[in-house]
Amino acid sequence: MDERIPSGAAIVVGMPRVLLIEDDQAVRDGLSMALGGRGHAVDAVATGEEGLARLASRPPDIVVLDLMLPGLDGFEVCRRIRAAGDLPIIMLTARNEDIDVVAGLAAGADDYVVKPARAQVLEARIRAVLRRSGQPAPSLPTPAEIERHGDLGIDRAGLTVTKGDKPVALAPTELRLLLELTQVPGRVLSRQYLLESVWEHGYFGDSRVVDACVQRLRAKIEDDSSAPVYVQTVRGFGYRFGPL
Repeated sequence: MDERIPSGAAIVVGMPRVLLIEDDQAVRDGLSMALGGRGHAVDAVATGEEGLARLASRPPDIVVLDLMLPGLDGFEVCRRIRAAGDLPIIMLTARNEDIDVVAGLAAGADDYVVKPARAQVLEARIRAVLRRSGQPAPSLPTPAEIERHGDLGIDRAGLTVTKGDKPVALAPTELRLLLELTQVPGRVLSRQYLLESVWEHGYFGDSRVVDACVQRLRAKIEDDSSAPVYVQTVRGFGYRFGPL
C-alpha cells in the first residue's frame, strides 16, 4: 500500500507547526523557507478564508497572521481565532503605526512583528510565545492551592482562574500577565519589567503589547473594566494588582 504523507505535514515528533497567513507570495515563500530551516513545520496560505479552513483541518501550534489581507482581513481573522480559543497569534504589520498595532493587539494578537520581517526576529518571537503557552495540562486543585483575591480564585499549579464560582477563560499571555501581577499584590510593575518577564522581549519590546493585554485581561476579570479594581494603572510607572 502506498501511504503518502500529505504535502506540508510535519514528520518530526514535537516539531512546532506554524500556520502562516500571508498574501504576498514572495514574503510567504521566504518566511516558510526560513522558519522551516529553523525547526518549524510551516503551513502557508494566502487568504484569511483559507487560514480559517486550515485551522479546522490541521490545527497549528501558533498562527503568524498578516493584517493587510484581501477579502477577510487579518483583524477579523484574529478576532475569529481568539473567539474560538486561546491559540497563540503573532501578527505581521507592514507599518509600525499606532492604529495598526493597537487594533491588532486589541483584536487578540499576543505579539507583533513589523515587516519586512527578519526571520531571526520572527522565529525568536514564535519561540517565546510558544514557551509562554506551553504549560502543563491543568490538574484538579485542592482548596488550599487556590489563592483568593476578592472574588478571583487563582490556582497556580493547575493554571486555572475563577471569578465567583465560574471559570475564566484566559489566553496564555493573559494568564502569564495575571500570574506575574499577583506574585506580590500591591507592588508596582513597570511595563518594561512586564515585557521582559512575560513577553521575554528585552530591549526591543513595545509597551503597547502590555497595555493591550491589560485591557483584554480587565475585560475578563473586572466587573467594570473602565473602573478596574484588580489591575490598576499607576500613571507614569506601570501596573499593580489590587484590591488594595
